[in-house]
Amino acid sequence: MSFYEERILPHLIDRACSVGQVMKLRQQIVPEARGVILEVGMGSGINLQFYKPESVELVYGLEPSEGMRRKAAANLERSPVEVKWLDLPGEKIPLVDESVDTVLLTFTLCTIPDWNAALQQMKRVLKPGGILLFLEHGESPDASTQKWQHRITPGWRKIAGGCHLNRHIADLISSAGFEITELENLYVPKTPRIAGYIYKGRATKPTNA
Repeated sequence: MSFYEERILPHLIDRACSVGQVMKLRQQIVPEARGVILEVGMGSGINLQFYKPESVELVYGLEPSEGMRRKAAANLERSPVEVKWLDLPGEKIPLVDESVDTVLLTFTLCTIPDWNAALQQMKRVLKPGGILLFLEHGESPDASTQKWQHRITPGWRKIAGGCHLNRHIADLISSAGFEITELENLYVPKTPRIAGYIYKGRATKPTNA
């Protein structure tokens, strides 16, 4: 990876993903995680403070960026739960089948190049009936905002670590075979609408999957 990707981009992403309103959304969804957890795109470990230790057995933190893992050091030291790093991309999760109870995605699915392969891997490692918790930004339903999202995304990806502004997160999760049981959509206050349309909710892995 380039100097920008390893030394500068992690700081920019961490700052953008830890503003006040975003942290409030994280605080609403992260405590729902239970058992053995796979957090895909752990980044700098922003979510660690929100886990409930009494509900968590272990957190696998999947983060391919060495720069992000370095930035996570302080949060790991303060973590209330045990964390084991996995440093491979989301498309290559090095865990055995049906070994985790919860998968957590926060502002991650927008950046994974092969989102379907990654979601299939998440489904593979989830136990039957396991939960996928997600907090992601993506395609707006408003035509004017959506037009700009499609227009800006090609250039945006080059400076924002592969981030797509225009992925319809709910459709991606459903098409991968998950059943969405809760979904809330909203714009993050005081955030540009092209980057602030949120998909927050949970999905399950069907017991026959």
